[in-house]
Amino acid sequence: MIHIDIYSDVVCPWCYVGKRRLERALTEFGGDVRVTWRPFQLNPTMPKDGMDRMAYLEAKFGSLDSFRQLEEHVLAAGTSEQIGFVFEKIARTPNTILAHRLMWVAEREGRQDAVVTSLFRGYFEEGADIGAIATLIRLAERAGLSQDIAARALQSEEGTAEVKAEEAAGHKLGIRGVPYFIVNGTYPISGAQPVESFVSALKRVAENGTGRKAGV
Repeated sequence: MIHIDIYSDVVCPWCYVGKRRLERALTEFGGDVRVTWRPFQLNPTMPKDGMDRMAYLEAKFGSLDSFRQLEEHVLAAGTSEQIGFVFEKIARTPNTILAHRLMWVAEREGRQDAVVTSLFRGYFEEGADIGAIATLIRLAERAGLSQDIAARALQSEEGTAEVKAEEAAGHKLGIRGVPYFIVNGTYPISGAQPVESFVSALKRVAENGTGRKAGV
């Protein structure tokens, strides 16, 4: 079995695009592959309640015009992957630590990929506030994770230490941007690469057992 660790953040549109491209690559590859999602906060100092999205974009990109130019590329990529980005519906940029803790819990329950999909869809296609516990519980339940399990985790500190440890491990690898894929612990793929790049990497690892050492 091939194992892929994906470092990502649920407020990263390219991570959503990368997920769709990897899924198509896995279908084409046809081998036995296990995917695990790992935490990487793009905005680790974000206030607990998040912040107004327009204010965030102006602070990050200098102006909304600069963001709009980048947005066009994301929208085009989304269209090619059948993702209906609705950036105009996103009112706040959230702190994502709760979302990462939910994904950690979902992995233990065998529902991680479904929960990740629900979070991406909720934030990017529905404008949901994924920094709010009630929203996260709803999106988790939609993905087949027990409402009780999600609520218990999010209303406590369950998974906090583990998520921080996993994120620290990613930083030690030198990861500075996401999405970042590590195949079998050795072969790194940075960015939302074309489907054929993923397929080529999977075939190479399947044939050789390993790739090159992970790192940026």
